[in-house]
Amino acid sequence: MLRAVVLRLQHSVEEALYKLLHPFTRASRRFGANQFSMNFDSCGRLALLVCLFISTLFSCGPAAVSTESDDAPAPVAAAAPEQVGKYVVEIFEDRQGTLWFGTLSKGVARYDGDTLVYWTKADGLADNAVVSIVEDREGDLWFATHEGLSRYDGESFTNYGEADGLPHFRLSGLLLDREGILWVRTWGGVAFFDGETFVPLELPIPDNVELLDYQTTMDWVTVMKEDPAGNLWFGRDGYGAARYDGQSWTHFTEADGLPSNNVQEIHHDRAGNVWFGTRVAERDHPDPEQRKGEGGLIRYDGKSMQGFPDHPGLHHADTYSLYEDRAGDLWVSTIGEGVYRYDGTDFTNYRQCKDLNPLGPEVAFMGIQSMLEDSRGNHWFGCSGGLFRLRGDGVENVPVGFFLR
Repeated sequence: MLRAVVLRLQHSVEEALYKLLHPFTRASRRFGANQFSMNFDSCGRLALLVCLFISTLFSCGPAAVSTESDDAPAPVAAAAPEQVGKYVVEIFEDRQGTLWFGTLSKGVARYDGDTLVYWTKADGLADNAVVSIVEDREGDLWFATHEGLSRYDGESFTNYGEADGLPHFRLSGLLLDREGILWVRTWGGVAFFDGETFVPLELPIPDNVELLDYQTTMDWVTVMKEDPAGNLWFGRDGYGAARYDGQSWTHFTEADGLPSNNVQEIHHDRAGNVWFGTRVAERDHPDPEQRKGEGGLIRYDGKSMQGFPDHPGLHHADTYSLYEDRAGDLWVSTIGEGVYRYDGTDFTNYRQCKDLNPLGPEVAFMGIQSMLEDSRGNHWFGCSGGLFRLRGDGVENVPVGFFLR
């Protein structure tokens, strides 16, 4: 039986009363997570209410008058609410409508609409850093981690590593292509799963790229996408982007109009454009004062590349994630300006993911690593500092307590 840990926080009086006065039942769900609860019959609830009433009655009195004194204790700052993770780097919804949140240290959090449950190494995951999730045609879930690949069949985990053909133990993402083939990108190349083992695909090096002496992650495959024609696109740290049609390769680098050869994201929109999110070329420079330069968002229409210099964060900056919602709007995450929504004409900026960082300066803001519009129309953002969602005209933080209401 898979062991799952259900998080519970200290609630306010109203939340505590709500949970005490609304009976729960012990349930065993599809994934076997233990769910703990309390049961109160009608008499018990009545007794509880009476006790609360009597306690309140005898504690009532004149309001205390506040007086300042040098001897008064210093006010205690309220603790920040517990977050789903300091870094929420993946958001995924499976066929059942269950939401999954991959974190860099707490494993993966699963929310089925009732309960938030964490799966960690103790439950069978290869590692607690979960960076990508896919569901295959059989309904098995695959989790890319920093210590290999985990497959969950509904009952148990099977883990895969370099001994199974993975190019590197540290994974960066997963793709399930139109043929149902699972692809794994790593910090040492890319491979596909043939049903038993992983077969590497050699990625050629473009001739017109000159690497800097401090670049050490050139085999890091940052992104892999499949376009409507079935071509595979790869983003690589230091080597730009490449398109593979099954026989030949086409490279896209700074010489072709990219602001940087550090390509972090690729997206094909409904109009046939290819979008590239890039990272500042000098971001890995050993001197912090030199970590600036060209980077940002680029749109490629098949003939030329267009940047967006008039929008802060989309030029001379890092663009990490691109996501197209059901309405056709493109969401663009940045490291310095939060997230942008592009409706085909205008950009609308939402900075709150950065400005509302609930964990403060102790967690360096590294941009928005994941975005998803779920089947209910909610827009979720995985950020440095926690999980956020779109609310009205702004963005709000979603701590663990939100899932316990």
